[in-house]
Amino acid sequence: MSHHIVEFKNVFFRYPDGTEALKGVNFRITHGESVGVVGANGAGKSTLLQHMNGYLMPTSGTVTIGDLTLTGKTKREFRKKVGIVFQNPDDQLFMPTVFDDVAFGPLNLGMDEASVRERVRKALGMVNSLDLQDKPPHHLSSGQKSAVAIASVMAMEPDILAMDEPAANLDPRSRRSLISLLKTFKHSKIIASHDLDLILDVCERCIVIGGGAVVADGPSAEILSNKAFLEENNLELPLSFQGRS
Repeated sequence: MSHHIVEFKNVFFRYPDGTEALKGVNFRITHGESVGVVGANGAGKSTLLQHMNGYLMPTSGTVTIGDLTLTGKTKREFRKKVGIVFQNPDDQLFMPTVFDDVAFGPLNLGMDEASVRERVRKALGMVNSLDLQDKPPHHLSSGQKSAVAIASVMAMEPDILAMDEPAANLDPRSRRSLISLLKTFKHSKIIASHDLDLILDVCERCIVIGGGAVVADGPSAEILSNKAFLEENNLELPLSFQGRS
């Protein structure tokens, strides 16, 4: 299962305006791990995720998936292995109908029509959205768009799932459904979120990013119950821990 391993080695990234977003990031995620990535706004969470399938390229350092190192030539292979759900669903939904959006990835893999239809049915079923398949994405609510964006990634059946604020636009029922879905995904998953209770529910391990660097990496329950440490990093205790002595 080495192809499910994600590793960052001394990764730096500077945006064109000179902003240093990542400053020597190091971590290794092995097959089947569920890892939360948390940090204050501007800490570097989204930038980090966008390196996982080549939407951004390191200024220096290396990003590897299994034995494959991220380069301009390997971006396409990275994108087959890592499915990313972006924070804004509108960044992923661009086809005339929901069905077309979810089918887009499998079609680009060269799958036949029957197999594509099965992938779409299965993926939309996972997020309780089969009834949306004929609707235009721009007519959907924010929560519906988020669900369809997740389905469009799941239809690719990626080895590794990376998600940026996946619950941001979801109502409580949809959020619970998402948590249940994530618990059934057996491969590696990396979730960046301000929803620390979701991280506690889904991720055994938590990486805290501060100022573009890893400031903590360990068991989620241990890190996310440390009120003083969280406050130092402009974070608050998860709701499930607030009020406890």
